[in-house]
Amino acid sequence: MVDRVRGLLRMAEDPSVTDEESQAFTAKAAELMTRHAIAEAEARAERGEEPEAISRMDFPVSGVGGHGKARVKALGAVAAAYGCQAAVRGNTSASTERTLIIVGTNTALDALRVLLPSISMRMESSARFCAREHIASIRALRNTDRSQLATERSRYYRSFLRAYGFAVAQRIKEFRARLREGADGAGDPEERTDAGGEEQAETSSRGAELVLREDVHRVQEEFQERFGQLNPTKPERTHHRAGARAGYLRGRSVELGIGTSVGSGGGNALPE
Repeated sequence: MVDRVRGLLRMAEDPSVTDEESQAFTAKAAELMTRHAIAEAEARAERGEEPEAISRMDFPVSGVGGHGKARVKALGAVAAAYGCQAAVRGNTSASTERTLIIVGTNTALDALRVLLPSISMRMESSARFCAREHIASIRALRNTDRSQLATERSRYYRSFLRAYGFAVAQRIKEFRARLREGADGAGDPEERTDAGGEEQAETSSRGAELVLREDVHRVQEEFQERFGQLNPTKPERTHHRAGARAGYLRGRSVELGIGTSVGSGGGNALPE
C-alpha cells in the first residue's frame, strides 16, 4: 500500500502531467493513507492486539526566505491532524533549515513520511503564485519602492503558509472523523444474512474508535516524556489578512481525496 502511495506521488510530481492530474494523484494517495490508518485501528481492535508502537520521525523544513517558522507551523498542524505531536529543533529567525520532530504511531508516521513532502511542495507552489499575483496588484494600484514590496510579499507569504496548513489540517481531521463514524461500512444492513453481522460491525466500529482515541492519549504521554521541558513555540508577530485568507481558501480547495470543498465544515475560521 505504501508503495502504491509513493507511486501515485511520483506521478503527481511528474512535470509532464497537468495540474488537474497532479491533484488527482495526490488526492488518491492521501485517501489511501487515511483509510489505511482507520483500517489498521479497526483490525487491531477486532484481534484484541496490543496498542500500536509509537515512534518518531525527523522531517527537515526549509528556512528559505526567512519563512521557516511559518512552514513549521503549517506542517506541524498537518501532523497534529494525524494524531501526532511535534517539536522543532533550530527554529530561529535565520533562513536555515530546521527539523520538525514528530512523535506518533507507526501508521501515522508512515502516512506523514510520504504525504508531507507532497503537501509541502503544493503549499509552496500555491504561496508563490498567490504572492506574485498580490504583489502585481499592489504595484498596479500605487507607487511602492522595492523595499516596501519585499516586506509586503514576506508578510503575505508567511500568513499564507500558516493558513494553508491550518486549512489542510482541518480537512484531514474532518475526514478522519467521518471515517471513524463510518468504520462499520459493511454495506446496506438489509443485505446482511448473518443475524449478528450488524452488531459485530458496530462493535468493530466502536473498537476502532476507542483504539484511535487511546493512540492519541498514548502519543501525548510519550511526547511529554521525551520533550516535556520544551518551551512553547512563540507565535509569529506578522499577520497579513489577505495572505491568510488566500492560504486558507487554497488549503480548503486543494484536492486531498477527502471530499470537502472551500468553506465546507470549517466556515471562515482563519488562524491567528
